Amino acid sequence: MITDCHVHIEPYELFAPAALALMKKKRANFEEIESYSRSPKKFLQYLDRCGVDRAALINYVAPEVIGFGPEVNEFVADYVKEDPRRLIACGSVHPRHTKNILADMEHLLRLGIRMIKIHPPHQLLYPNDYLRGVKELEIIYRAAEANGIPVMIHTGTSVFPGARNKYGDPIYVDDVAVDFPKLKILLAHGGRPLWMETAFFLVRRHANVYLDVSGIPPKRLLEYFPRLAEIAFKTLFGTDWPGPGVPDIGQNVAEFKALPMSEEMRERIFWGTAAEIWPV
Repeated sequence: MITDCHVHIEPYELFAPAALALMKKKRANFEEIESYSRSPKKFLQYLDRCGVDRAALINYVAPEVIGFGPEVNEFVADYVKEDPRRLIACGSVHPRHTKNILADMEHLLRLGIRMIKIHPPHQLLYPNDYLRGVKELEIIYRAAEANGIPVMIHTGTSVFPGARNKYGDPIYVDDVAVDFPKLKILLAHGGRPLWMETAFFLVRRHANVYLDVSGIPPKRLLEYFPRLAEIAFKTLFGTDWPGPGVPDIGQNVAEFKALPMSEEMRERIFWGTAAEIWPV
């Protein structure tokens, strides 16, 4: 079985124009992709064709870059009702845009959000900015930790207009892992293409830090992480579909299956780690 820990099923009508233009670029099948955001049944059929059993649907508040406000949380919470076993809702609260952080976090819990996304290059902050006065960020981490909800933090670069890539260095997650030792932290994209060694170090150093390999072309995965076997028990398969450069989930699955690794390692990355984070 396979879990894709990083799929973007989002309300395209809420995209900022520049971000939407990038999503559409060179995608002849964009109308098909857009139809999946309106129909969870169609999307589940697509997952079936790709051989994927479960998917985490990534949504987050980032009005300056992507255009999304907190309404994306209601969108994804309603979407996953089609099949809560197969579809995992990921939402967020923006630390700099919330007016009542406690109420907003309680609302996420009521919605059944099962992962929180922090996207530093799109939300224009460092993941450890609670050390510089952004107390709302600390409350997000504390609430997630207390309720057993993992936090996914984007690491690495972004090509979306307006993104600030200085925030993508995973080293700032080191503070988060130290200060919130019971919080499960997923390093989205493993710091690619600039900071893979830093991401590898953090996964090895901290018991609560995991590697999400989405957004990395599978054919280059072992080039980026030549010692992946050492952290395979803390690694999750993901695609970042339909983000720029990820044409098809099924293609990523096939290319990952072709990598030279043991069947035990492959199954762990495809399914085992995710099953521990989100028990079936």
